[in-house]
This record gives sequence, C-alpha cells and structure tokens, in this order.
Amino acid sequence: MATPKGTVICREEGILEPLTFPELEAESPNTPSLLQHPGDELLVCLFCSESVPLLQRDTLLRHLLLDHKLVIADVKLIANLPRYMVYWKGRLLEQPVTDFCSVIKTNSTGPVEKQEDYFLLCDVLPEDRILRERLQQERLEEVLEQQQKERDDCYFHRLCLFCSEEFTGNRASLLNHMARDHSFSIGLPDNIVYCNEFLDTLQCKLDKLQCLYCEKIFRDKTTLKDHMRKKAHRRINANNHEYDRFYVINYLELGKTWEDVQSEDDQDLIDDEDDDWSDWQAHPLSAVCLFCDHQSETMDQIYTHMKDSHGFDLHKLKMNLNLKFYQQVKLVNFIRRHIHQGCCYGCQEKFDSRADMLNHIISEGHVMKLPQMSTWDQPQYYFPTYENDALLCTLSEEEGDDMCPSEDIPVIAEDISNLRVLKPNSFLNQPEKQMFQ
Repeated sequence: MATPKGTVICREEGILEPLTFPELEAESPNTPSLLQHPGDELLVCLFCSESVPLLQRDTLLRHLLLDHKLVIADVKLIANLPRYMVYWKGRLLEQPVTDFCSVIKTNSTGPVEKQEDYFLLCDVLPEDRILRERLQQERLEEVLEQQQKERDDCYFHRLCLFCSEEFTGNRASLLNHMARDHSFSIGLPDNIVYCNEFLDTLQCKLDKLQCLYCEKIFRDKTTLKDHMRKKAHRRINANNHEYDRFYVINYLELGKTWEDVQSEDDQDLIDDEDDDWSDWQAHPLSAVCLFCDHQSETMDQIYTHMKDSHGFDLHKLKMNLNLKFYQQVKLVNFIRRHIHQGCCYGCQEKFDSRADMLNHIISEGHVMKLPQMSTWDQPQYYFPTYENDALLCTLSEEEGDDMCPSEDIPVIAEDISNLRVLKPNSFLNQPEKQMFQ
C-alpha cells in the first residue's frame, strides 16, 4: 500500500524548501484535503455509537441494514458521506425515523409475526434532496478552489514519467511535454485537479511495471515500454473510475460522471438530427449593385437596374468578350475591388471619394470601358472583395462553359512505337528538380 500522499509532500517540502515551509503549508495547492484523501474520515452510525473509516463504507451500510433495517439510496452519489451521516444522526435524535423515511414492509401477505419494516432514506424527501445538493455544491467549490491554486502554483517540481527531464514552475509544462514528446495525454491542464496525486498514481503503476491502459504487469521496464508503444497503450483507461476524482467534469453536476455528461451531449446531437426543418424558410439573397447600394433579389432585376441607372450592361460584356463563367467572376471582383478602393477601373485614376469616382466614370464614359483582359483576368480576382457578394451567385453559366477555370491545354502523347529509344529520353527520367523548374 502506498504511503499517504500528505505525509510524502510534507517531508519532501521540508527538505527542499525548509525556510518557506510554513507558507507552503498554508498556500501550496498540494496540501491534502479531506476530499483528496477521504480514507481518514469516519462514518458514524445513525442510531448507535458504531463508526468505521470511510474506506470501510460497505461495512457500515451492512450494519445499518442488518441491525437497524435502514437503507440509504444512491450512496455513491452523495458528495460527502461523512457529513451526510452526521447530519441525519442529529436529525434522528430529534424526530423518529418514520418522519423522514419511507417504510417498506416485507412479507406483507404472510403472518404478522414474520413481517418486518425497513426504512428507506432517499432524496424523495425534500430535506434530503437539499442536503445532497448543498454537499455537492460545497464539494464543487472546494474542487474549483483547489484547481485555481494549482493553476497559479509556481512551486511545481517533478520529473517526467517517461524520461529524466525535470520540470519546475507550473504543471502545464510537464503535461504538455508528455503529450508532445511521449504521445501521452491525460487531458488539458485546466481540466485536471489534484494533479500531483494523479501523477503519483500513474508513477506508482509504472514503478510496479504495470501498463497504464490494460493494467497488465510486465517483467521489466523495457518490455513494458515496448508494449505500451506497440499496442498504443500510452493512455489511461477511461473505464477505470479510479481516475474520476482527478477531472473537474466529474464534480459539476449532482450524481453525474463524465460518461453521463458525454452521453447527454451525444443525445443532444441525435435529437438535433431529428428536428423538423420542413417549415424552415430561407431568406432570399439580395445582390448589391456594383455602383450604388441598390439591392435586388433576382438576376434580371439587378442587371436591369445597373443597365438603366448606370449604363452598365454585364450581359452585353459577356457576349462581346465571350466570357466564360470564371471570367465573369473575375471581372465582377475586379470592378468591385477598384470601386471599393476609389479607383476608376477603366483608367486606373484614383479619387478621394466614391461620389467623385462615380461621377468621373459616368462623365468620361468609362462605365463600359474595360482595360486589357490580361489586367483583370488574373487568379487574384477569383477571391471576392465582399465575402457575402450575392451578385456572384447570379452569374449565368451557359452550357458549354468550362467547369474548371483553367484553359484547355492540349496533351500530346509520346510516341511509343520504339520503347528502346524512348526510355533514355523520357520526361519521367528527368531529375525531380529539373522536372519542376
């Protein structure tokens, strides 16, 4: 059996930091708590002077059942069982047990002398429910306080579990090192509490040559390392509830472990998939004019507006220049970018205001004047100036337009009539650097 961690810490800190030991005793996040080491607490019987250590809980529960005919429901969900027992011991001294417990009569159809009454103490009773919730809240507050101390701790000092590298300052540096360099992750540092005890537990298993995942024992350290590497067992077993107390998620809700919380999240995703979307109505996209703030919901409307109000006929440009779909995209993005930058797209002259630029474009007749195609038919104009530019969605794609933006490039096959002559001079024999120069 391992030495209690509180004893180890006090002795080690007394040696390493003798001058600051009193401060560490009060401030250090490694100071053991009752929640961290529950085995030192006593459980008292609700009716007599019987008491046992918390680790012998089942012994006391058996005593309550056999000697006092009382059953406590959902004992595992009680956050602080010793305080729970002390509370009800005091209440049962004030009032009879029948005021708080449900009475269960056994052998109810048999003779009266063979019938027995058993008492069930559970959270159906509002007082019991409130007590359980208060104990849960107090435990959560203690855990969060401990976690914050560990986050702020600058006295952390420990060797890596898998190598001789030493870490000081904060626990995150060690945990991140093991995840990065040894592919061993026990979770994010901010999700862990009682980190030193957690690492002590893992170190104890490794010292016993025990795999952390399958928990088999091996004859030597080399065999253990090879096993954990080859079997991908550099992880802890999520089904081992010994580790539950080291994760904050297990303290968040009354009576729920991380598995319960995760299953609820998964169920929410399944429920979302079953949602009825039949009555959902999409908002129509509104395309914005290239030259003003006017918006239209259809291609015909926006094209008519730009033609009538600004003299810009995108359809005519498409026909005259024989623009394919992706060329239309680049042209719209080219014009959008120049107008956004206050620059005439026809002559590249810049203006201080958008109004001056638009007046220039109209007065100089540059509305339908485009520069050379090589100026705007560039890859950079595949990307829209505005991410939600619905005008791009209204562009038409005639049959025969290329679905790929690249130009048609003929592919000429090599003459393979004489393979013996072809092989030394083939393009495939060229060095890689030369092929891509």
